[in-house]
Amino acid sequence: MAYLTLGGSKNFKACGVMSCMKEKIFSEECYKLLKKVPKGKVTTYKNIAEALGNKSYRAVGNAMNKNPYATVPCHRVVKSNGAIGGFAKGERKKIKMLKQEGISVKNGKLNLDKYFYDLNKLVSPAKINLSDFFMP
Repeated sequence: MAYLTLGGSKNFKACGVMSCMKEKIFSEECYKLLKKVPKGKVTTYKNIAEALGNKSYRAVGNAMNKNPYATVPCHRVVKSNGAIGGFAKGERKKIKMLKQEGISVKNGKLNLDKYFYDLNKLVSPAKINLSDFFMP
């Protein structure tokens, strides 16, 4: 079986060729959706997953963590309760970037009623089957 590696030095992972390709396709779909979130707004890991037609919130988080594109605004993805959530460059950097876009963050949370951008209003779910992406 042939193997590829995904991720940098801190995200090293070996996987089968087909599995890696499926993971990359899923990640690319996440990035494509996230690019639609305008400055000054945020979405959630859950909202991205739902817009893709599944419940793969953690898989969305993994895709955001491994984002290789400067044009994909991963800092605009937060937890469903308004908490900041993770960020590859650190939580402080994420908060700084959100504040630069006019988003108020207090005690590590933001007001989703004010800043939430619902991707489900833009797309009809693509009905992505997770087993297509993560099963060998």
